[in-house]
Amino acid sequence: MLFSSIIKTFEARFRSQYKGQLLPSHYKALSAMKICRTKQSPKMLAGCSKRDQQIYVPHSCGHRNYPHCQHHESQQWLERQLKKQVPADYFLITFTLPAEFRPLAWQQQRQIYAVMIQCCWETLQKFSQNDKPLQGTPGAIAVLHTHSRRMDYHPHVHVVMPAAAIDKINKLWQEKKSKNNKPYLFSHKARAKVFRAKMLDAVTKAGYALPETYPEEWVVDCKSVGAGDKALIYLGRYLYRGVIQEKDIVACKNGKVTFRYKNSETKKTEFRSIPGEDFLWLILRHVLPKGFRRARNFGFLHPNSKYLIQVLQLVLKFDPNRALAWMKKRSQMLCSCCGGEMTIIKTRLPPIEQLPLSSPT
Repeated sequence: MLFSSIIKTFEARFRSQYKGQLLPSHYKALSAMKICRTKQSPKMLAGCSKRDQQIYVPHSCGHRNYPHCQHHESQQWLERQLKKQVPADYFLITFTLPAEFRPLAWQQQRQIYAVMIQCCWETLQKFSQNDKPLQGTPGAIAVLHTHSRRMDYHPHVHVVMPAAAIDKINKLWQEKKSKNNKPYLFSHKARAKVFRAKMLDAVTKAGYALPETYPEEWVVDCKSVGAGDKALIYLGRYLYRGVIQEKDIVACKNGKVTFRYKNSETKKTEFRSIPGEDFLWLILRHVLPKGFRRARNFGFLHPNSKYLIQVLQLVLKFDPNRALAWMKKRSQMLCSCCGGEMTIIKTRLPPIEQLPLSSPT
């Protein structure tokens, strides 16, 4: 089901009910997604390479919260991360912000989200430097998520990190091997305590009042993810394509929208039905502040360390292209008459309703 059709159905009620909570970024996202792949969207002119035939194709909106758009951007990000792989055991570490801090995070999104990501990195960096097998600077890929699988507001940061580090002083590559076939990184309780202390200190220094009550023990989950590619695929799925896929929106009737999701505890598929205007709010409240980078790389996985990564892969005799072999190439737009590839001739043409339309790729 097209998300744009749901917007058109419930937009008036949504704007009326949530007008006191909507930000400029929400209105911009709503306007972009409403015309995505419709007659009102800009057009591309495409021509067949084998026949003298041209068609007009509606543009996707390209908004990073629209479920259908930016597949190509997601794939490009994943390819960049896989090219940085190193031969080490990878871990997926999840830092969760307690529920008591969510009102503050919502009111000060840009600042609190940035603080969360930075505190996650500083925590892992400290443990890596003090860890006897590592004793160096690690590499990490951090991705901010603001939603649970039910799409409720639930800020947390996922970090994909190899159990390895670089000792810059002695120019040594250090790895932490699993013991008794049980991969292990750091103590989760100690890691949670350090993360909690860093967050409290950072929030206080930023001038924000702490909640009246908050838990003594915070949640920092850690699990082994092998070579790391599956964890990166999971993170890339939500990086540029919103919080839900259109195929998971299963019904829109009687003023309600029904969608499915997988329960993280039972691993079973469940369904949730809510009024259409509330469904739009579930989607739009996860629109990030303009220009905010959801994904960030640190340590030896930072974008400035491309040469270092290449040297490591050469010395360690590791070919990152093996992880890219299974990835599909971007699908081409094909001619409906002969099956030949279509070539884009012009883009961003003004919408003209009488032009013949074709389904976008």
